Amino acid sequence: MMVTFVFPLYFKNVICKGEPSGDALWGFSVSLSMLLVALISPVLGAAADYSGKRKRFLLFFTLTSIVATALLSFSGPGMALVAVLLFVLANMGFEGGLVFYDSYLKQLASAKSIGRVSGYGFAMGYLGALSILLLVQPLLSKGIVLSNMPNVQLSFLVVAIFFALFAAPLFLVLRDEKKGDRPAISFTAIRCSLREVKYTVQHIMSYPDLARFLLAYFFYNDAILTVIAFSSIYAQNTLGFTTGELIRFFMLVQTTAIAGSLIFGFVTDKIGPKRTIVITLLIWFVVVVAAIFADSKELFFYTGMLAGMSMGSSQAASRSMMTRLTPQEHVTEFFGFYDGTFGKASAIAGPLVFGLVSAQAGSQKAALASLLLFFILGLLLMTRVRSVGSGSTRVT
Repeated sequence: MMVTFVFPLYFKNVICKGEPSGDALWGFSVSLSMLLVALISPVLGAAADYSGKRKRFLLFFTLTSIVATALLSFSGPGMALVAVLLFVLANMGFEGGLVFYDSYLKQLASAKSIGRVSGYGFAMGYLGALSILLLVQPLLSKGIVLSNMPNVQLSFLVVAIFFALFAAPLFLVLRDEKKGDRPAISFTAIRCSLREVKYTVQHIMSYPDLARFLLAYFFYNDAILTVIAFSSIYAQNTLGFTTGELIRFFMLVQTTAIAGSLIFGFVTDKIGPKRTIVITLLIWFVVVVAAIFADSKELFFYTGMLAGMSMGSSQAASRSMMTRLTPQEHVTEFFGFYDGTFGKASAIAGPLVFGLVSAQAGSQKAALASLLLFFILGLLLMTRVRSVGSGSTRVT
């Protein structure tokens, strides 16, 4: 709703009044939010490991995202800078929270079930996306246009309430592991976390497979996040999709993403996350090429189905790979690098490049073609990662 479909269109068509510069400004907003998360995630991850207060960090970021999303329901024409600020805060809250959310996977799943549990998680996420689309469909039936602005704004408020409602069980039920007499979150904890981050940066090459995987993830995740950020704008502006067609399109994408997460979750446990990621990256290559040459809405619908399948599977397999390579004593800190430094920083270049190429060349197909390079680099680097059962092999 806020990153892929409704708000991107609302931002460009209503807030930016359809100006071509809206693509560049949207790309800048996504990139800035990811950059800020990339800078703070490793430090916060280390602080959470040091203090044992992961849930408090997750609660802070979740509330930030919920409140900023609710405030976006007041944004309108001529409020581009305000909308950018609120979106950056909302996306920082969501993406920053993933650092702590994802780190629970190693605690909640056994080594043999990591792939399946990760797949279940992404499948439920996509089921939530499908549910919210069904819920707000009546509000969007008249289009994401100025004349329907009150209903579109109301949909953002619904999203914030939906997010708060379904995040609540985690905070009510899940408990952090006890860390003994670790101090509360303080400047001392932050200083210690900075030393931990410095240590991790200096010695990350001691975990060669982890280092290779993070570099590969940096490139291919950049392309995936860019496709997600610009898919609705591309479908409407390049192929002329109506709002109703976009709703059906994204419902179809979410459905196949659920299937991809579940199916490839089992596949990951059977053949390993490395092979699964390689397979999904080959599928992504086909998706991008097909989207570039798609000259009909029907073909783009089929491309979207394939994209949904590969989106759920690549994300679930990547998280499984990271979990297998991460030592337990540094789980949140290392996920700070995965979700933050490499995951979010990887989303800086792609949206910027896409937005700038689209604005300058006047062709979103040319911008989409530029993403092929990111997928190719990620695939080549991924082939150099050794497949492991669980844990991370350290070189001393």
